[in-house]
Parts: sequence; C-alpha cells; structure tokens
Amino acid sequence: MYTLFHHPFCPHSRFIRLVLGEYGLDLRLVEERVWERREGFLALNPACTTPVLFTEGQPAIPTAAIIAEFIDETRGAEMGERRLLPTTMSERIEVRRLMAWFNEKFFEEASNPLVTERIYKRFMSEGDGGGAPAADVIRAAKTNVRYHLAYIGWLAQRRNYLAGDRLTYADLAAAAHLSAIDYLGDVPWIEDDAAKAWYARVKSRPSFRPLLSEWLAGVPASRTYVDLDF
Repeated sequence: MYTLFHHPFCPHSRFIRLVLGEYGLDLRLVEERVWERREGFLALNPACTTPVLFTEGQPAIPTAAIIAEFIDETRGAEMGERRLLPTTMSERIEVRRLMAWFNEKFFEEASNPLVTERIYKRFMSEGDGGGAPAADVIRAAKTNVRYHLAYIGWLAQRRNYLAGDRLTYADLAAAAHLSAIDYLGDVPWIEDDAAKAWYARVKSRPSFRPLLSEWLAGVPASRTYVDLDF
C-alpha cells in the first residue's frame, strides 16, 4: 500500500496518480495544502511541495521525478511491455526529456500559474498569498498554453505516443498538466486536432477515471473535462 500526499489539482500529484493507476498499485490519498506549511508535512518534505509518496520500509519520497524513478526501479521490470520508462538508453533519454519539459517548463509557464491563480488562491489566506486572481498572470499563462499545445500536436503527428510507439511517463506527465487546466476550460482544443486526439486516447484510459470524478465545490468543470469524445 502506498500513501500519497497530494492536492487534487496539483499537476505533479496527478501525474503520479496516473503512474500508480497504470501499474495497478493500491493507493491511499492524503490531501495536503502546502501553503499552510503543516509541521508534520514539513518533516516529510522540507521543501513543502507535493507530491510525496510514502511506503513502508522506505523514507518519504518527494517530487514527481524522484517518485517516477522509484516506481520504475521497484516495479518497472515486472510490467514488461507496459513499462512506462523504456529499456533502451535513447528511449529513456527522450522520455526523461519530455517529462522535464512538462513537469518543469509547462508547469512554470502554464499549469502552475493557472491552478494557483484560479484554484489555490480561493483557499489561501491573505497572509499566504490568497486573494483575487491576477488577470495579467492568467492571460500570460493562457498564451503559453497555446504553444505547448502546438508542440504536443507536433509530437503526436509524428509518433504513436509523445515519446515513441507506446505509452510512457511522457504522456502521463503531459496529460496530468493538461487535465488540471482543462478542468478550468483553459485548453484551446480547437487549435490542434492532433493534440486533441492524443489527449482523448490517454484520457480514456482507466487510470484517468479517478481524476475525472473529482470536482471542486464552487468551481464547475469545463464542458470538455469529463467528455471522452469532446
């Protein structure tokens, strides 16, 4: 049994939930509001970021990248062709490159500012940085989404999945970040049919169902969020 300290709309947490879902691993979720800087959570991860994975016999495992590597090292070999990090060096480099693209670049430029301004700030005190969303930050982030979506479409036109012939960590990372902002209606799907078709395939996987079933009180999901044929 794994315990994941997460936030439902943290894109990195969503990525790890998808990974564990693809591997069929039992998971207990503990919601963490990192802006509250809870003492018990700081003891697990002094950086005070989600996600953090905990499993018996191991120290707390922080950050999406480290958790993904841990899951591959401990569970990957038994998955055979369903392994999410391929075995050849060239394939592994490409998967890791795209994981970093989405978990770092996409996060910084698009998903984090949108989720922070439109979701997190609703629950943060003024002292923690809460308040009205910053319109200029949202506007810039939505502009950035467009070129990231175009890049996904470019990859999807040339490969079966983003990093190659089969599903990998790269697809789940991209889909996790997109899902968080698709809930808000901030993905212009009409602009790229290839990206939209790729996302529809990933979104239809059983591992995605728990994410699509979660709703935020007072913030209705966009029309496309739960629609598998949007």
